[in-house]
Amino acid sequence: MHDIMTVQEVAEYLRVSERTIYDWAAKSQIPCGKLGTTWRFKRSEIEQWIDLRLKKTSSDSGDISIANALCPEQVLLFEAAKKKDALERVIEIISTNPAVTDKQALADGIFRREQLMSTGIGLGVGVPHVRLDSVKRLVMAVGVSGSGIPDYDSLDGRPVRVIFMIAAGKEQHAEHIKTLALISRKIKDEKLRRSLLDAKDEMTVYNLLAGRN
Repeated sequence: MHDIMTVQEVAEYLRVSERTIYDWAAKSQIPCGKLGTTWRFKRSEIEQWIDLRLKKTSSDSGDISIANALCPEQVLLFEAAKKKDALERVIEIISTNPAVTDKQALADGIFRREQLMSTGIGLGVGVPHVRLDSVKRLVMAVGVSGSGIPDYDSLDGRPVRVIFMIAAGKEQHAEHIKTLALISRKIKDEKLRRSLLDAKDEMTVYNLLAGRN
């Protein structure tokens, strides 16, 4: 996966317009460099920039809660040796939510996002996420893998054991970012991570997540 990104790639990754990326670059609001007249971005610096933004947002999560986005039917304990299979399993359960009106669009968005940059954020966690016109409100699904997914291409190289999949409406940028921040904060709790992996059924996973907001 190449380390240098174009304006188009960064815009698609952040789910904003290319015009917004140009504006941020011109105002030095995003890490970037210029080669002649062309803006270029280092993937590693963009990742760090996103992490900092999430940390700043995490202290202002407002009324965002996992319980509002997740229901027990959208939790899955499963086994999958490959990332593609794992994502497809979680896509299947999140698509049962009435807020997701186009399963194919969701799947296309999730896999396009993964091609651009892996959502394996470390600590055995993956957070695939999209914002789409076909999603009516922010929803979430959680998959817990028994043996782990070694080919997820996580930042720390560890197999992914827990997948938090988030689907939000196209205009739900703030809710989307706040939910990512909430998850980022929760997964730093080692006790919670161990409890999720030790869970014997989906309802236990749901209660661990929804009851700790």
